[in-house]
This record gives sequence, C-alpha cells and structure tokens, in this order.
Amino acid sequence: MQRKQIKFVVGSLIIVVALGFLAFTGFQDNMSYYQNVSELYASKDVAYGRRLRVEGDVVAGSIEKLPRETRFVISHTDEVSKVTQTLRVRYVGTDALPDTFRDYAQAVVEGSYHPDGVFVAKSMTAKCASKYEKEKAAGIIPATEN
Repeated sequence: MQRKQIKFVVGSLIIVVALGFLAFTGFQDNMSYYQNVSELYASKDVAYGRRLRVEGDVVAGSIEKLPRETRFVISHTDEVSKVTQTLRVRYVGTDALPDTFRDYAQAVVEGSYHPDGVFVAKSMTAKCASKYEKEKAAGIIPATEN
C-alpha cells in the first residue's frame, strides 16, 4: 500500500510541476509592456525584441492602407515638456481594422519595435470613448455634431 501511495504522490507532483511550467511560459509569452510613445523612446535599446503595447493618437493624414498591411503614425505629447513625439507603425495583423480607427483616434498597438524606428504591430485597438473630442478641438468637426 505504501508503494502505491508514493507512485501516486510522485505522479501527481510531476503533473503539477508540468502544469506550472506551462502556465509560467504561457504567461511570459503573452506579457507585454504598456507605454506611450514618449516612454518607448525613453527606454531606448531596451525596447528592441520585447513584446510591447504602445498607445498614441493617430496623426491626421498618415493612414496608408496597402494590400497586406496598414501604415500610419501615432503621436504622444508629453504633458510636462509639451514635446510631441511620433512613431511610425506597420500593422501586419490578420484582424480587420477597428471601425473606430481613423485620424485623431487613440490607438493601442501591440507588437515589437525595430532598430529601423518602425513599430510592427500584430494587433491593434482604437479607443472610442472620446473619438471625436480631438477632432472638435482641432476644428475638423463642428461642436454640434457627434
């Protein structure tokens, strides 16, 4: 009886360790750092090769839709220094572009930053809560429209 219990405990332990290892590696693969454009540039070479999520505003007139990718530029203005920095993005994901993706939209791109200065995004979301506020502030949409 004692020998069967030892086999059971050892087998259970192997299963628990294997599941723990799979959970840990899955978590590491899906982990991404969330930052804005200014923070990305501040991290310098550390950003290369990491999985990142970068947030910024889509620069008006920068959206270029190609057959297998979409290129655009996002920007972020630092509230302290008032300096605006831009980031070129190549979206090569397989999902369709969000309906809310347009000029002045706030976009979050997920992918990797490359030494050539281009962020290659595998997924993208466009925030829609205040999608027209920046256009109204820029005078593109009259304040009475929504």
